[in-house]
Amino acid sequence: MSKPLILVSNDDGITAPGIRNLVDAVKHLGEVVIVAPDSPQSAMGHAVTISKPLRLEKTDIYGEITAYQCSGTPADCVKLAVDKVLHRKPDLLVSGINHGSNSSINVLYSGTMSAAMEGAIEGIPAVGFSLCNFAYDADFSFAKKVATSVSSNILKNGLPQGTLLNVNIPNLKEDEIKGSKICRQANAKWKEEFDERTDPNGRNYFWLTGKFINNDKGEDTDEWALANGYVSIVPVHFDLTAHHAIPFLNEWDLTI
Repeated sequence: MSKPLILVSNDDGITAPGIRNLVDAVKHLGEVVIVAPDSPQSAMGHAVTISKPLRLEKTDIYGEITAYQCSGTPADCVKLAVDKVLHRKPDLLVSGINHGSNSSINVLYSGTMSAAMEGAIEGIPAVGFSLCNFAYDADFSFAKKVATSVSSNILKNGLPQGTLLNVNIPNLKEDEIKGSKICRQANAKWKEEFDERTDPNGRNYFWLTGKFINNDKGEDTDEWALANGYVSIVPVHFDLTAHHAIPFLNEWDLTI
């Protein structure tokens, strides 16, 4: 039988340490193909490129592993990989390892998770990995072990239809990690502020700042797991329908 086909992508760019470590984590599990942005695309959400051409170039920076760099977003990378690069649908899509957390509401803004989400939309079992450390020289050694374990389990057991995984790893030493928790997404958000500044030409501009506010005191959330030394694993789906609201809306006296 042929080896499993594993597509690797990210949002920090094809040369980022995180994706290099992710490739190392999964390359023994199957045939790896990399399609990733040629420059950082953090916080792009599920943006796709429609107003300018996309460039896709093969690169040899990963040696014998097939790799392409794309001028577009993480979602663009997956779309191009499926349509133009791969000879069949992948058995697994892994995205990351992101430099920084993608827990809670960050899943909506994350380019890392958008690549995984695009894979799930295409019917590919998919997972996004994030290490809660923004440093370029962060230690990914334990995160690699998490990526290997989760990826091998997905290849063995699959995932429910329309479901992908959001995996976040605390910024702790391996002997400080207590294990993993299957969690729900915490009810948290960013309270944004815009710092108004003036450029050398006297024109005003704004720089986004803010702080993260966790309103969720539950002990079954990703934020609780990370704060208490656990790897958080949240099953995510792309059906945004608020099913619980349908009976409520059906009581409205609509005259449309």
